[in-house]
Amino acid sequence: MKKFIKTMLLLAIAAIPLGCANKGEEGMKKKEIAISAAASLTDALTELKNVYEDEHDDVFITLNFGSSRKLATQIEQGATADIFLSASLDDMERLKEQGLINESTIVDFTENSLVLITNNVVQIPVSSYEQLGSAKSDHISMGEPDTVPSGRYAKEVLEHLQLWTPLQDKLVMGSDVRQVLTHVEMGNADYGIVYASDAWSSDKVTVVAVADSSWHSNIIYPGAVVSDSNYPAEAQDFLDLLSGKKGSAVLQKYGFK
Repeated sequence: MKKFIKTMLLLAIAAIPLGCANKGEEGMKKKEIAISAAASLTDALTELKNVYEDEHDDVFITLNFGSSRKLATQIEQGATADIFLSASLDDMERLKEQGLINESTIVDFTENSLVLITNNVVQIPVSSYEQLGSAKSDHISMGEPDTVPSGRYAKEVLEHLQLWTPLQDKLVMGSDVRQVLTHVEMGNADYGIVYASDAWSSDKVTVVAVADSSWHSNIIYPGAVVSDSNYPAEAQDFLDLLSGKKGSAVLQKYGFK
């Protein structure tokens, strides 16, 4: 009998810390903030995610990168997102009109430039966009104009220079701007049209020309809290960091204006 009682007491004592541990784990459960962001923001946002999480022990951030148009479509289809960071005003406007964005939170937090790049191994690169028409190249990569903002801007540049039609057989379309960068890095395309921030992130490419800003629409990045955000206060807090002095410093560090 005594042995039985002793055994039951030991089991009861052993159960106490287990119960407390479970309660503690539940108490420490972090708020998960989901950010859908243009692929060109990959490096800057990865750093800002770490900055924010270091300052907020109760928050964990997940980053979903892609073309702005595809990300907007995902949000329309009900994908989980607390913040939308776009590389174009059009895609933000599209979500705003459907009431999927908290309009009062929209902020234009940075800008970018459009550059022409080539792989570092190319011996005699062109020195301007205009020369693409006569360059001895097989492939020129750019984003898909219908879904990738950088592709829309690139098309505007080529149309302005009357090169859009002549270059059709050489154009290789990417699903987002980072894929365009990869095409050039790997030598699958002789030239590529990307953002200045993407070119800055790679030591495998060289910028050979910067597009005149009058050749394309302004490359402005708007951000906003998604209407169905589970954590709107925390989402706004991150957006404030991004658009504030700390965010601006990090964005400039990675080649944004």
